[in-house]
Amino acid sequence: MLEGVSVTSARPRIAAVVVCWNRCDLLPDVLDALACQTRPLDAIVAVDNASSDDTPRVLAQHPAPTCIVTTPRNLGGAGGFAAGIAAALEDGADLVWIMDDDTVPAPDALAALEAARESYRGQPALLAARADWIDGREHPMNRPRYRPWLNRGSRIAAARIGARPVRTASFVAVLIDARAIREEGLPEAAYFLWNDDFEYTGRLLRRRVGLYVPRARVEHRTRTFGNSTADPGPRFVNEVRNKMWTFTRSPAFGPLDRVAFAGATALRWMRLLARSPQRRQHLSRLYEGVCEGMRAPAPTVDVLAETPVAEAVRSIEEGAGRV
Repeated sequence: MLEGVSVTSARPRIAAVVVCWNRCDLLPDVLDALACQTRPLDAIVAVDNASSDDTPRVLAQHPAPTCIVTTPRNLGGAGGFAAGIAAALEDGADLVWIMDDDTVPAPDALAALEAARESYRGQPALLAARADWIDGREHPMNRPRYRPWLNRGSRIAAARIGARPVRTASFVAVLIDARAIREEGLPEAAYFLWNDDFEYTGRLLRRRVGLYVPRARVEHRTRTFGNSTADPGPRFVNEVRNKMWTFTRSPAFGPLDRVAFAGATALRWMRLLARSPQRRQHLSRLYEGVCEGMRAPAPTVDVLAETPVAEAVRSIEEGAGRV
């Protein structure tokens, strides 16, 4: 039986964390949706990742955010989520619901996640919502990886509440228990973007329960429908570097998981190189990513040292033994 998180009887304090960067046109819909949850949020933390559009004005004028964290530069999704989670925990959150600024939750999305959490024996450390594209199809970018090699009892326990156990999940609308965060620390801010959610949720769920709750719905309003790894462009450097960091330096995965995930990654890279008309550019990015991946990532406390939440970040990372 996988280790869960013990139950508490008091109503948990739930904070949403939204990382914002140059999507001021979508941001009001996200904030409106958070403000209209049938299970009201106790706090809404907005992280302005040094946006150059009207995001600061939208955040300042909208009534929903209870805390706005403005970073001195764009820290990517990884740094933004680390900063936002730190702010939420500093404010006393028991659960943290994280998402990007192009994610619009249904009015009952949080209520569905909380109901699943309350119904499941042993309290999961993480619950993932289903992310749909604008036409209602499930978004392939955000499908969680289901947990393999799981005993029948654990599968049945999840199925009874309409959920499935997962091994990793996307950062799009996942609800995380603060106790698991304090035990494992924050996302690796040095990842900047890509695979930061893979590493972090893998770390949280190595010995804890994570559930996919499809009745909790959000709309992920990306420009196109599909998985970004099909045509990563220059971000292929991040994909290679961050996967190398994950498989060689992170405690997120044991030997079997490392072999399985690393093998699947290598096959996907080979297919990309075989099919891409930009093969030479991708080979150059592969080499650059490998070179960067051979160097250790900067600690999250260093990456976020100049942010308004630097002290909270250090406190969480020190408590988790990551400093």
